[in-house]
Amino acid sequence: MKVALVHEWLEHYAGSERVLEQLLAMWPDADLFALADFVPADERGFLGGRSVKTSFIQRLPFARKYFRNYLGLMPLAIEQFDLSAYDLVISSNHAVAKGVITGPNQVHVSYVHSPMRYAWDLQAQYLRQSGLHRGLKGMYARWLLHRLRQWDKNSSAGVDVFVANSSYIADRIRKVYRRDAIVVPPPVEVERFAPPEANAAGPAALAPRKDAAYLVASRFVPYKRIELIVEAFAAMPERRLLVVGGGSGEHLVRRAAAGAANIELRPPVSQGDLILLMQQARAFVFAAEEDFGITIAEAQACGTPVIAFGKGGARDIVVDTDRERPTGVFFAQQSADAIKQAVQRFEAVEHRITASSCRENAARFSSRLFRERMQSVVTRACLERERSRPAGYGEMLVAAA
Repeated sequence: MKVALVHEWLEHYAGSERVLEQLLAMWPDADLFALADFVPADERGFLGGRSVKTSFIQRLPFARKYFRNYLGLMPLAIEQFDLSAYDLVISSNHAVAKGVITGPNQVHVSYVHSPMRYAWDLQAQYLRQSGLHRGLKGMYARWLLHRLRQWDKNSSAGVDVFVANSSYIADRIRKVYRRDAIVVPPPVEVERFAPPEANAAGPAALAPRKDAAYLVASRFVPYKRIELIVEAFAAMPERRLLVVGGGSGEHLVRRAAAGAANIELRPPVSQGDLILLMQQARAFVFAAEEDFGITIAEAQACGTPVIAFGKGGARDIVVDTDRERPTGVFFAQQSADAIKQAVQRFEAVEHRITASSCRENAARFSSRLFRERMQSVVTRACLERERSRPAGYGEMLVAAA
């Protein structure tokens, strides 16, 4: 079977690229397509030396730095890939990748990280945060997003099977495209993100880390709401908070942390250092409404409890205290007060949350299980396509004519 993998664009080795890496491992002979490929040389290891077939976006002026500005051309660009020679097409989609054109004899499985957030329910938030909620630029942005919504809905008809990375995204697919989706969580490196070897089993793994700091590790972008976590801990000076990351919202984080001696800010760290910090943390705190939230699963794999906003993909990961073998607690609102109350609630039940429970919970998201689940989805899709094609169907129509 000849296979094509279609990825949105390649810029850095991040969350969606981890999914692509596993797909490439499953189909090592597949051809890889992307709108543009600007991955730095030191991050290209996950591609395994493969060449990438790119679109005309790759060659447009200033594309290396500003390719996202060509969003309005991306539907056209993705439709120009000639995939007619392939039996199976797998798209990795968070914008336009699912819009590739396939024929009736091809199977198209689309792994959806999210429908276009900025074109659908998060449009108002996107326009506001981008300063495009008024003026001529704002009018153009609204018109463009309107056109993208139309194209996005229409192009969903070309997908045979939708796969969502969480129940939250499956709900969004159902709302936007009126289609059901199979949930396959993204792969987590549970082999690397693990409790310290000495604490991986035995009584030490069960002991709460009452003297340790709480941890936040994230990009500083508005929707992550890092400043709310910092504000909450600034009002709890007896508890330590370590915040690791950087980004466009750093000024908001620093403003919230000003004068708080119990809060330490650090720039982004290597993966090895991040694992060490997760292993040592009392709990990992997460305030974003994420599609999945891979750092939550990584913290759980390190045996660390999680305090998370109770919406989005976090609901698929964290086991709340109303269930057996809990691994964390949720808070219901994105506010400093809600986070403070969640921390207090966590400390009241901390004795029930063990490192071994967190670790076992995270094992559900291993790379091996991701590959097995995706193989099952693809195999079933191909078999159903064969069953739905009656023998001699074309000849029967010709004879009837």
